[in-house]
Amino acid sequence: MQHGIIRSSFRALFLTFFGTLGLFAAFLFLGILFGLASSSESQEVEKKYSLEVAPNADGVRKNLSQSSPAILEIKIEGVIGTKLLNSDTVRQLLVESREGLLKKNRVKALLINLNTPGGTVSDADSIYRAILAYKKQYNVPVYAYVDGLLASGGMYIASACDKVYASNSSLIGSIGVIVPTFFNFSKLIDTLGLQTTTLYAGKGKDAGDPTRAWTPEEFNNLNDIVKFYYDQFVDIVTTARPKVNKEALVKEYGAAVFPAAKAEAIGLVDNGNASRDEALKDLLKTLSIEDDFYQVVQMKDEGWVSKIFNSQNPLFEGRIEHQLKIAETMDPSLEGKFLYLWRPGQ
Repeated sequence: MQHGIIRSSFRALFLTFFGTLGLFAAFLFLGILFGLASSSESQEVEKKYSLEVAPNADGVRKNLSQSSPAILEIKIEGVIGTKLLNSDTVRQLLVESREGLLKKNRVKALLINLNTPGGTVSDADSIYRAILAYKKQYNVPVYAYVDGLLASGGMYIASACDKVYASNSSLIGSIGVIVPTFFNFSKLIDTLGLQTTTLYAGKGKDAGDPTRAWTPEEFNNLNDIVKFYYDQFVDIVTTARPKVNKEALVKEYGAAVFPAAKAEAIGLVDNGNASRDEALKDLLKTLSIEDDFYQVVQMKDEGWVSKIFNSQNPLFEGRIEHQLKIAETMDPSLEGKFLYLWRPGQ
């Protein structure tokens, strides 16, 4: 009886051992297969965007053959120069628009939806130049449609477009450049009896040091840069929009924003009372597309998971913040940069 129990125990032990070993071997085999598959897939170029079919000019979404012409609809919404909207993200989108299901020159035109207050000088300029280069390289027309706000850096980018349409409630303009405000605490420091020291080398390296009194000359260099960026902005807009009077823009319109109808009268947009579908229909006419054998496509980023992890959520950054926000503050990624940005009431 006792020997039978022992034999049963050993049998159960061996069955368990070899069963576990077999399961481990199965997982190991699957792991090897998965690794080989991943290795094979890794030979492909990594893509950031996925393709989505958008409504055409009749409000219809439909799947067509890969031989159908495509209109690429790009959305530039929000502040330019932030983590989710900058020159790198737009350039990557343009690169991928010639790959995959859109390869073999399927993209025949760009329709850029703009709703932005602008952003950094460098990102606005880079996006503007990327669109110009794309238009020249692939010989495609580029139209812009505004539904909301086209200000400052947005206007700069729109200057790369052949035509600009806007809804009648949109605001257009703000052609100017600004640098975030400098604060000086030298009098407060003196009152508190504090002392500070800044170590530097190079004439003017400590320009704008908030802990000491400023000299009238130390901001000359920054003022020269601001003027350079402003003159460049004015030249680009007036060259792209020949109806805009350059002298009036500088001396009269300034950095104001205007309702779409006024912006059309000034020459900043071609049509200040249009819908997105009307802009699209005009774009189709330039392509001599008279039927509905075409697709409007958009390129979406990695998805909501990516946006969550790319957001400045303290839970994903391993920190907890206790803040008292008295007023809206500028995005940290814009601090200390030259800006083509409209900030009313700043």
